[in-house]
Amino acid sequence: MMMKWLISVASSLLILGTGGGLIFYWHQEIPAQLKNTSLFVPNVAKAKVSEKKLKDIIHDVQKEVVMIQQDNGTLGSGFLYNKNGDIITNAHVVSGAKTVKIKTADAREFQGTVIGISQDVDVAVVRVPGLASEGPLQISQKKSDVGEEVLALGSPLGLQNTVTTGIISGVGRDFDIEPFHYKDAYQISAPIAPGNSGGPLINRKTGEVLGINSAGTDQGSIGFSIPIVNILSLVEGWSKSPLTELPATSVETAAADVSEDEESPDVTASYLVNYFYESLNSHDYVTAYSLLGSSWQSKTEFSKFRNGYIQTKSTTIGDIQTSVDGDNITVSGIITAVELEDGNESYAKYKVQYKVGYENDQLKIISGTAKEIH
Repeated sequence: MMMKWLISVASSLLILGTGGGLIFYWHQEIPAQLKNTSLFVPNVAKAKVSEKKLKDIIHDVQKEVVMIQQDNGTLGSGFLYNKNGDIITNAHVVSGAKTVKIKTADAREFQGTVIGISQDVDVAVVRVPGLASEGPLQISQKKSDVGEEVLALGSPLGLQNTVTTGIISGVGRDFDIEPFHYKDAYQISAPIAPGNSGGPLINRKTGEVLGINSAGTDQGSIGFSIPIVNILSLVEGWSKSPLTELPATSVETAAADVSEDEESPDVTASYLVNYFYESLNSHDYVTAYSLLGSSWQSKTEFSKFRNGYIQTKSTTIGDIQTSVDGDNITVSGIITAVELEDGNESYAKYKVQYKVGYENDQLKIISGTAKEIH
């Protein structure tokens, strides 16, 4: 799954989408626009964040990060920033579109409407009424400094699910990538990988949004993010007064040539089962339970479901295989569980098999079986 197109601009800009992500890449002319200062900060002490806390931060943030898809196959990321179901993304992700398809971390699908987009700032807002009840990400209200540890998150579906780590290695970067002007951008050592464009830059300690991941170098070692505080008033204005007519951008013509395959049902089903166990490992039993079909939920109350996993410290799933028979998808695998009993750990292996299908146009785990392997 790879797509490329070239836009003839002075910077020889390449907008590349691989595995479903849009990234703005630059070449030799663009770095010349930056201030002549060190690109990296040596010997920056890393904060002591426990693995469990970091894992939980990533899991919580991913629930509010979405994949955005145009009808022509163009893909990117975005994130919920308010309780109206409004998603912040890059303008180049939704350029030329009035409506887009939205996919969430738990494989739900919705339609979104572009209610705001800029012609010179690489920012847009998409409204998704189906996500109005979801809790948005927390937004940082202050500028970040050099050395801040960050996470760059991207499209939360299957192979597009990406998380990269790094630091803010520079601030106040100004440059142009036609038709957009990037002013006062963060330079980060977390690569803007395919799928991350339009996604949030997250404070590794607090989980707050610091910026919008927007551009990266063709070597992949440097990324650039628009500070969220710089564009907050702009996006809030669109949320309060949506645009009745969307301005055209010069990215639109190029984007029309992009094509991308739909995510296959077996890949999506496999992702859903993986996400089920990821939620259990983060002790997010509410999200895990929400992935189950109505029939399973009607037979198993939430308290009973939660109690069934409360003594499980962690689970890993491997040897995943999928098969498709019409609308029915079977996902099987081997799980290794670390279980606690009276403070002691024990290990167990199970062969699991799940039936995955659609309920009310949303993918759910319909049923499942587990058999212990001795």
